[in-house]
Amino acid sequence: MDEIAVVTGASSGIGEATARRFAQDGFRIVAGARRVDRMGWLAAEGTGRAIPLDVTQLHSIQAFVEDVRRVEGRIDVLVNNAGLAAGLEPVAEGDDANWVQMLETNVLGLLRMTRACLPLLRKATLAHIVNLGSVASFEVYPGGAGYTASKHAVRAISRTLRLELVGEPIRITEIDPGMVETEFSLVRFKGDAARAANVYQGLDPLTASDVADGIAWAVSRPPHVNIDEIVIRPIGQANASTVHRRS
Repeated sequence: MDEIAVVTGASSGIGEATARRFAQDGFRIVAGARRVDRMGWLAAEGTGRAIPLDVTQLHSIQAFVEDVRRVEGRIDVLVNNAGLAAGLEPVAEGDDANWVQMLETNVLGLLRMTRACLPLLRKATLAHIVNLGSVASFEVYPGGAGYTASKHAVRAISRTLRLELVGEPIRITEIDPGMVETEFSLVRFKGDAARAANVYQGLDPLTASDVADGIAWAVSRPPHVNIDEIVIRPIGQANASTVHRRS
């Protein structure tokens, strides 16, 4: 297999797990991340390369995609994984900086990255766009207005792309995980490790590899099959705010 998989936010969590899984499946990986120093395993294993990428900066996206165009010439799979949550305050106490950061990363970053990559996706025999949503793409919870708004937008973008690209050999899948133990909560709570750990207390959350399995399965379907959406939750989670915890 010589297929090219581009994964954004690939230095940790779901992005790293997806890049590793695709590498195992024989893809050549182009990993985009701000922390490329964490991606040394790609070169060591000979399975791809890492390029600096900040999806909140248009010039960074343009430089990244131009590098892919020059070296690889096409993209078979684009995984729009880069994203984050910032803060957990109600709307009345919300922080503009947090809202801007989430919208710029989760929404504008995904839009701009997709737009920039489409010419290279169209060079593939069969291309696939995988957008990382969340159960927050269709559920809400107190304190989550900024994050859920951004992930609801990911769902709208995914569904719009299906309409705009129908008839082209480009599949579009939205992956919506529930609680996954990664650096997600540590980022949301600005490095407060105790508060982040408390999110998963008394629960067996998903791992990043669990989500990567779902992504790999969707991408590996026969060419005529499109998996529109996959919702993945730990068994102890019923919705965004209803969780069973062991005492």
